[in-house]
Amino acid sequence: MKRIRKVAVLGSGIMGSGIACHFANIGLEVMMLDILPRELPENQKDSPEARNQVAAQALKNALKAKPAALYKKEFASRITIGNFEDDFEKISDCDWVIEVVIENLKIKKQVFEKVDQYRKKGSLITSNTSGIPINLMAEGRTEDFRKHFCGTHFFNPPRYLRLFEIIPGPDTDQEVLDFFYDYADRYLGKQPIEAKDTPAFIGNRIGIYSSVALFNLTEELGLRLEEVDKITGAPIGWPKTATFRLGDLVGLDTAVKVARGIQENCPDDQVMQSFDIPKYVQYLLENEYYGDKSGQGFYKKTDKRDENGRRIIQVLNTETLEYEPTQKVKLDSLDLVKQVDEKEKKFKLIFDHEDKGGQLVRKYMLGLFSYASNRIPEISDTIYNIDNAMKTGYAWSFGPFEYWDIIGVKNGAELCKKAGHTVPDWVEEMLNAGVEKFYKREGGKKYYYDIDQKKYLVVPGTSEFVILDNYRDKKPVHTTGETILHDIGDGVLCLEFTSKSNAMGEGVLRGMNDAIQIAEEGDWKGLVIGNDATNFTVGANLMMIAMMAYQQEFDELNMAVNLFQQTTMRCRYSAIPVVAATQGYVFGGGCETIMHCDAAVVAAESYVGLVEVGVGLIPGGGGTKEFALRASDSFFEGDVMIPTLIEKFKTIALANVATSAHQAFDYGYLLPQKDMVEINLNRRIARAKHEVLDLADNYTQPLQREDITVLGRTGLGALYVAANELKLGKYASEHDIKIAQKVAWVLCGGDLTGSQQVSEQYLLDLEREAFLSLCGEQKTLERIQHMLTTNKPLRN
Repeated sequence: MKRIRKVAVLGSGIMGSGIACHFANIGLEVMMLDILPRELPENQKDSPEARNQVAAQALKNALKAKPAALYKKEFASRITIGNFEDDFEKISDCDWVIEVVIENLKIKKQVFEKVDQYRKKGSLITSNTSGIPINLMAEGRTEDFRKHFCGTHFFNPPRYLRLFEIIPGPDTDQEVLDFFYDYADRYLGKQPIEAKDTPAFIGNRIGIYSSVALFNLTEELGLRLEEVDKITGAPIGWPKTATFRLGDLVGLDTAVKVARGIQENCPDDQVMQSFDIPKYVQYLLENEYYGDKSGQGFYKKTDKRDENGRRIIQVLNTETLEYEPTQKVKLDSLDLVKQVDEKEKKFKLIFDHEDKGGQLVRKYMLGLFSYASNRIPEISDTIYNIDNAMKTGYAWSFGPFEYWDIIGVKNGAELCKKAGHTVPDWVEEMLNAGVEKFYKREGGKKYYYDIDQKKYLVVPGTSEFVILDNYRDKKPVHTTGETILHDIGDGVLCLEFTSKSNAMGEGVLRGMNDAIQIAEEGDWKGLVIGNDATNFTVGANLMMIAMMAYQQEFDELNMAVNLFQQTTMRCRYSAIPVVAATQGYVFGGGCETIMHCDAAVVAAESYVGLVEVGVGLIPGGGGTKEFALRASDSFFEGDVMIPTLIEKFKTIALANVATSAHQAFDYGYLLPQKDMVEINLNRRIARAKHEVLDLADNYTQPLQREDITVLGRTGLGALYVAANELKLGKYASEHDIKIAQKVAWVLCGGDLTGSQQVSEQYLLDLEREAFLSLCGEQKTLERIQHMLTTNKPLRN
């Protein structure tokens, strides 16, 4: 197996610098090169700083990018910069050289000529081209170059989008392709897909078809742009950028260039050949209104603000070709899907609806079914490659064939034909053979219909994953209204949250306690707490807390908070190992849960934090207690202690959220001796299962701690001063200070005359008392109400 230690990134534009940052994220040494500045003053011609200015500025821009390109800013130290004139020969000690220069074949070939000259034999060379044929770039290169050369296409932004298209050249060694497939999965955290060397490959071929089809349908159905964006976002399982906001983000000029490239290079693609550019799109192109990069496109940001202080955004009227205020979208189909949480049901409801929202979805989807199925075997031999490309490159909830499965393959095929679309022979043959679904799930595995073998096969590359949807055919071990307990094999259970946003209310807490009890009393090795939702959990069920707080039901509230505390403590103090597997938001009670588990397998893209201060509370599920415990564990003989305490205090008081798993270690939410980062989202639960099995050997139930050092009044004095500094620095309001003082009270063990050792239960009682007292504060109730109605924190 090859080992990648150092990578050269040739080109430092948005993609080049983003790719360089992601390589740095996974711990590689990175060298990023670019051209010399166009004009160098005579007195700076020998200055390395001046000569490296293009790459330096690109890296600076990448470090300021939002969302962040790096897991931690410190990882930028892994990247060195240079230029093509002075530093090209340094690629000789790189294991992988990736080209990310302008999409121009002539320029790329010039770069590869130099790569061939300086690279070491056996090193890997790839291009991040989004559509230039790989075979043309390989022309004229040495045999060793061609054997080790292929396309590796990242999607933007490289840290966040998981698609990694691997495009073989005519002479690429199979060993090289196999290596990239494995490396992308295990090290880069990507979904590797082998694409054919066809224009726009897979993701952009289907993606550009989608954009052009929707541009035309918008005109045909007389829809406003904001209506289309509302329909083609969450209701069909697409990101908020939907159709036209995505166009502005990507750049209309870029999208049209790729579309025209497909039309020029795919003469047999009758669908793309038949599309015209609508007049409103033509208007934008003629005026160079390309989107975000030019300040306006389908939408235009103005300098004016509305009554809430938000910037007013205008939208292009496709008839008058003038910008006007966006209008509130009102459609029956949208009102209907709002009442449903499950994505499959949402899609089916809007697909079947007769209003113009339903018409748009139906017309577009039927065209998509026909287009995607007719691209086999042109762009891919399998359906799962196309589906995975759209899910991980465009962040769709489902791929084309999965959408088709939702409405029924037979039903979809009939509707396609009625609408005048062609259905390929292989779909007809499949239906005639009595096969009515593209996919099926059985025994923890996902199967796809293989067109060549005419039977179901396991989706390659998934056998090592634990995906909970693949266990739906098995009867659960246990359920509550808000949890499902799965048997995921080898004596390991997995508890899945199913509440709205995975919020942790009584049903989830009861499910956690039941799961641990079942594991302890049965012949089970241990428990994983994990799910495959977008977010692990948003934290405690705020609505439940709000109702009890508003009605001043403090006895019930006390019982509820006590249940939360005892549940997180059960995660630590049980007879079996409990391991969490997280992704997305790990807020509040979710953060407290993983802090109490024996271990946590945390997806790199986990956003972890104790955020309770934002709603006027303190962490009340054991989180504040746990920070006191962790502070105590980090004290050493002769330690001043106060700086450590202030650090823990500020993390809670400022509701700091780690924007990656790596940063969560810095905040103290994760501990290196027990928690680990998993770069591939799909491997979390399987890795957590392995961790349970490792811990299960000779596992002994831990004893509750009685030896936590707290500083009493000495600590309180220091933390109250720190709180006052936050107020003076305008980081905190009066109410923030009141909350901060409650945090300090718990961290210091209350009004003790000096340093002494206390128990966990003592601190939990202080924490619960502080939490309940804040529930009686009017300003806290206002914060809770504001969060529930606007989903944004209130600073009062």
